[in-house]
Amino acid sequence: MIRDITIGQYYPAESPIHRLDARVKIVVTFLFIISLFVVNTFIGYVCVTAILGAVIKVSKVPLKFMLKGLKSIVIIILFTAVINLFLTQGEQVIWEFGFLHLTWEGIYMAVKMCVRLVLLIVGSSVLTLTTTPIQLTDGIEYLLRPLKRIGVPAHEIAMMMTIALRFIPTLLDETDKIIKAQQARGADFDTGNLMQKAKSMIPILVPLFISAFRRAEELAMAMEARCYHGDEHRTRMNVMHMESRDYRAVVMTAVYLVFVVALRIAGNYLPFMI
Repeated sequence: MIRDITIGQYYPAESPIHRLDARVKIVVTFLFIISLFVVNTFIGYVCVTAILGAVIKVSKVPLKFMLKGLKSIVIIILFTAVINLFLTQGEQVIWEFGFLHLTWEGIYMAVKMCVRLVLLIVGSSVLTLTTTPIQLTDGIEYLLRPLKRIGVPAHEIAMMMTIALRFIPTLLDETDKIIKAQQARGADFDTGNLMQKAKSMIPILVPLFISAFRRAEELAMAMEARCYHGDEHRTRMNVMHMESRDYRAVVMTAVYLVFVVALRIAGNYLPFMI
């Protein structure tokens, strides 16, 4: 399960998506997430899924590798499905017990929310899997640069976000090593009730926290040894600049958004679109 988490990992490949400007990919990902809340029909979700599948195909990131990250959020998806399944009010009641109601509207809402959540995770993974941490830092900082006029520390925020994102796979590898080391000493993490399983996590969490603080201290010392002082008088070796492929991506994103809005409007007037 630990190795199935792909958040924060970078998949090196030679593809048009990898070569796009990081600022464009960040904005496109943000607009894609917004579009998921604009779409409200199954036909719309099928179209969005097809478009996302085409993007994944172009990115040359294996679909199996991208879907592997969904294993870590199966519990969240199931919890979301159960909440919407039994707590959504509707007219066509199928089953009822106390305050729990199973309706056709609840089934429709549960499926729609699960599909939306899966598309959100997979779509966001395209950004991190095709963009290096350095590119993400520069892109986020550039997009937050206008806020510096009102005192927002854009560089520091971008640096913190990138360090946190970069530390995710590092801590996951560390957790996997600790679990294997404890299992080699006879630790059992699979049997017992909920309280026993919670107590068995202590031999994992304690060394993990110690390792995380040690790595944070080493990183701070390394940055200080290199005379890092935030954004003060800082220059960049690689200056970001837009190219023709980035402008084409912006135009395609605009067409996609118009298409999504058209699907939303059509769904309000055409019942067969569900």
